[in-house]
Amino acid sequence: MKLRWLMYRYHFRAQCRENMDPKQLFREALPVLQLQTRMKELEACQLSLFHFGTQLFLYYESPVQSVDPHELFAHCEDALEIWPGMSSARRWVPMIDIFHYHKPVSEKQWLRQNASARPYARIAHLKPDQVASYVFYHYQYQEEKPGDGDKYGLIALHENLMFFYSEDPATIEKPSYSGKLSTSHTPPDWAGTMEPHFIPWDSSDGSSRIWLEIPLVIRA
Repeated sequence: MKLRWLMYRYHFRAQCRENMDPKQLFREALPVLQLQTRMKELEACQLSLFHFGTQLFLYYESPVQSVDPHELFAHCEDALEIWPGMSSARRWVPMIDIFHYHKPVSEKQWLRQNASARPYARIAHLKPDQVASYVFYHYQYQEEKPGDGDKYGLIALHENLMFFYSEDPATIEKPSYSGKLSTSHTPPDWAGTMEPHFIPWDSSDGSSRIWLEIPLVIRA
């Protein structure tokens, strides 16, 4: 019997200890070639690590369901804060996929055609009392209009902080599957409907932004 092809998408959040430089920690303590060797052993691919101050946001993919980021970055354990809530110490907490433009359904369909595409990420804060509304609208949009944006774009949530992963230039193509909803209730004024859900970031020039782009630390 032929096994069904699977690809799991992983997204985690971590917090560096005070006075730690994420770039120095992850670029110098673990050279990319060494990280790539570890990724090959664990069957991880398409890894990108971003930061906002001392906060870290990690994305990678694997055909294996249990690729632990603690194994990928074992050398950095002491530099990361411990997150409460589990009986064992954890430095990386999983973020929940609340929206994606496409889902991987076959090896051929998910293969990246543009090797030069650059991973990028943005973060945003939701108003706590608007989280359920935001998730509702996005699930509706995802299943009514699959493939409406970058093929590899997704939004992951932890607490009320969102991590939007995507690649540039975007890959726009019609999905090879239908969404789970046959309705057409996605609001036509999407931006206007979404704006009340957010806590804006205050920028140095006095303007407010909803999505804040964050720097890439590692790509492997």
